[in-house]
Amino acid sequence: MSSDSGDYENLIVDFKDTVATITINRPDVLNALNAETIRELGEAVDFLAADDRCHVLIITGAGEQAFVAGADISVLATYDPVDAREAARFGQATFDKIEECGKPVIAAINGYALGGGFELALACHIRFAAEGAQVGLPEIDLGVIPGHGGTQRLTRLLGKSAAIKLICSGAHVNATDAVSLGLVNAVYPADSLMEAVYGFAIKLASKPRIAMRYALEAVNQGLNVTLKEGQAIEADLFGLCFATEDQTEGMNAFLEKRKANWKGR
Repeated sequence: MSSDSGDYENLIVDFKDTVATITINRPDVLNALNAETIRELGEAVDFLAADDRCHVLIITGAGEQAFVAGADISVLATYDPVDAREAARFGQATFDKIEECGKPVIAAINGYALGGGFELALACHIRFAAEGAQVGLPEIDLGVIPGHGGTQRLTRLLGKSAAIKLICSGAHVNATDAVSLGLVNAVYPADSLMEAVYGFAIKLASKPRIAMRYALEAVNQGLNVTLKEGQAIEADLFGLCFATEDQTEGMNAFLEKRKANWKGR
């Protein structure tokens, strides 16, 4: 595994084959998010989105207790209304980068993913959790609401009533219940979580990259429009696939009963 951590103070960026892993590295505060960590996260995602070595991205937290336990409350407590709004917009823009980076992003939830930590996980396309993990949006108990996209992404994931129940109760959800609700995709023993996540990431990394990007784009854009508009987006992107070498290779390989050799173009 190679490291590409650059000048990051609060992140570790590693490569293994064509899979990159960003680790939020503030274990002494349960990987709580502050402005500097969010800024670095945005820079790392921008870098990896443009890096052809990276086909799939994993995001996780350092240590055994937390993915990201939330925001740094000692900092939040100093905000006035303008500060809070700008911090929310900054966090939202950063998490949008994750969702829209054009490569599959997997959250490896190795412990607490609460508040901003769960909002970070929700911005990822796929979520795997350790058996002892907990997720939730407990901001209500601080006298505020989620500010990094949680009210919007959770509602799109669960529907209105179920999202309101979790947001307004501030409840923590254990990993088993999170799978049942559809909040996470699968649960693994803590000591095998990263192995399972990497194994799945390698499978995704073996797929044709342009088609993968178009699939993510179709899903992301389709959520914000009507069914007919979403189908139009799908048709356009389906058509664009036929301008790629990978489409020709994939269909020829199928007809010739051999494994495709993807070129990424």
